[in-house]
Amino acid sequence: MNQRLTLAALLVMLIAGLVSGATVDGLQIHSSSHGTGTKTVILVHGWTCDETTWDAQVTVLSKQYRVLTLDLPGHGKSASPKDGVFSMELFAKAVEAVRSEAKANKVVLVGHSMGTPVIVQYARMFPQHTAALVFVDGLVRIGGSGVGPAPDLQQAGGRNYRESMIRGMFSASTTPAMQTHILNMMLGAPETTAVGAMKATFAFGNPEGEVIKAPVLGLYADHSRLGADREFMKATYPNLQYVELPGTGHFLMMEKADEFNSRLLDFLKTVSF
Repeated sequence: MNQRLTLAALLVMLIAGLVSGATVDGLQIHSSSHGTGTKTVILVHGWTCDETTWDAQVTVLSKQYRVLTLDLPGHGKSASPKDGVFSMELFAKAVEAVRSEAKANKVVLVGHSMGTPVIVQYARMFPQHTAALVFVDGLVRIGGSGVGPAPDLQQAGGRNYRESMIRGMFSASTTPAMQTHILNMMLGAPETTAVGAMKATFAFGNPEGEVIKAPVLGLYADHSRLGADREFMKATYPNLQYVELPGTGHFLMMEKADEFNSRLLDFLKTVSF
């Protein structure tokens, strides 16, 4: 009898877990919550990545803050749109669904790579919930800073082309273990996600002429070309602090986790949320 009750209880918990997650446009969004702080930080991964991008941050940040991670639509354990169409608006709404489910008010959003235009779009759509932004080697101006036209992944060798792109993101600080994790994570994303999310990134409307006054921390790779358009960044984000971490590549939050976490924690102390 006790065994039956235990199995029944587990089944109820499983069903509850399946139906209680955040959703956007009918898509189930996988997310995780860590820590019990009164202030909430949401970590948003990049192109063809997932929430494990932030493993080295979650453990440290959750000692002081509530930390939410998620898999964007089509990525990781989240559902993918049936029509295969992705957009920064869809991604931003997924972040909002996670925030709403967590019943957080104002949040600090941290976005890596493609996650930067995601959180910028979030700040445009939900300014009332945006306390501050953190760009992690993030795309801030599509078509600028050496970021040219979108590669045609459907015509450029598929998986082999993707692997070549990913390996180009590594630096001398990307250990073999990190490389294996990143390659497995990013190549594990479906081709439809790789193509659709890339198209969504390059279709993103730059905030030309806009001024986003929220506090912004830019944590960038050593000599990052993604942060080269500093004039645009400062005009658009007047409350920007820009830092490059020496000896790092695109995955600086993994490569120099201690320094990255220290810089992020120092910034969070200055934010009212």
